[in-house]
Amino acid sequence: MKDIFERIKETPGPLGQYQANADGYFMFPRLEGEIGPEMVFNGKKVLNWSLNNYLGLANMPEVREADAQGARDFGMAAPMGARMMSGDTKYHKQLEQDLAHYVGKPYGYLVNFGYQAMISIIDVLTSRRDVIVYDSESHACIMDGLRLSFAKRYVYQHNDMESLRKQLAQACKLADEQGGGVLVITEGVFGMAGDLGNLAGIVALKKEFPFRLLIDDAHGFGTMGPKGDGTAAHFGVIDELDVYFATFAKSMAGIGAFVASEKYVVDHLRFNMRSQIFAKSLPMPMVIGAMKRLELIKTRPEIREKLWTIANALQSGLKAEGFDLGRTQSPVTPVYLKGDPGQATNLIVDLRENHGIFCSMVLYPVVPKGVIMLRIIPTAAHTMEHVNRTIEVFKEVKKKLDAGEYNKPIPTMCLVKD
Repeated sequence: MKDIFERIKETPGPLGQYQANADGYFMFPRLEGEIGPEMVFNGKKVLNWSLNNYLGLANMPEVREADAQGARDFGMAAPMGARMMSGDTKYHKQLEQDLAHYVGKPYGYLVNFGYQAMISIIDVLTSRRDVIVYDSESHACIMDGLRLSFAKRYVYQHNDMESLRKQLAQACKLADEQGGGVLVITEGVFGMAGDLGNLAGIVALKKEFPFRLLIDDAHGFGTMGPKGDGTAAHFGVIDELDVYFATFAKSMAGIGAFVASEKYVVDHLRFNMRSQIFAKSLPMPMVIGAMKRLELIKTRPEIREKLWTIANALQSGLKAEGFDLGRTQSPVTPVYLKGDPGQATNLIVDLRENHGIFCSMVLYPVVPKGVIMLRIIPTAAHTMEHVNRTIEVFKEVKKKLDAGEYNKPIPTMCLVKD
């Protein structure tokens, strides 16, 4: 027998193996100062493209005042307890209904954290007799939900409707034999590559197969659709979508999430989601703050228009310079380069230390070996000067990469002490 902690020492994991070089710099970096396009990293001011603060609401004065007023009126502790026991309020009820109606669904349920809520939703909606069919590039919260579900599962190739059709044929056959049903799960906007889930194509398959559809629209709520009302609204298929889920961690610049559907579905979730029944209700300052954020999304369309102006300028400018942005259809802007971890990390150091540009770096296994993804998130708070500066810097580092200037081992970075 082996002590489990000894195993932990020997096998730190796919990310933990880089801790000595990466901790505090490439992983767990500390951005300081007011949330926005310009922050401080490692003692230097940087142009920040790494926050999912799409609409720039995080530091908007009226949002901060709403957050502060919520804290003054209720404190951070209220309400105490889970919603089912002692943590429900009229404000929670009002917010969840306003959110549901905004995305075109009759009922909603406000939850305390997006990741764990998605895990619970999958668990509650499916039984061991059911079958789940999911997109191969689904987010980690969906994958963890699948691991915990007793349902059988089939995976279809990313956004490939012929692959989905084949998997649905198998899933429906198995579900029929077991006396269960079929749930298809995908995303509205895929947060790494930036492409949209093929919701129109999926919905069209409902004419051939009996299944229900759940989407995670974390990156679509607030950014996609005619009113920022999500990716299903963008495709005009909200009525055919059975369960809509979105988090507050992106456009809403907060914590929490909501799920929306028909009343009987929402009620079933309310009375069965273990992540909510056995966990504390969303604190009042976050609820009050989320109400203000939703109000701004509804009444200030120019904020979303500014986001798209910046995103379109950045993406078109990078493409004009020959950069590969893959298949993005959203503000998410992945820049694909060729290189290994050593080249990628030295490029990132150059960006941050010498050019004052901060963006996220994504490597294998999220992207294929030999590929570097620089993930840029434009926001409504960025300016055209930020866009132009970034394009020029990217041109320069691309030349250095091609010339072999980053062909070095992964560096161990020295961090500025407090």
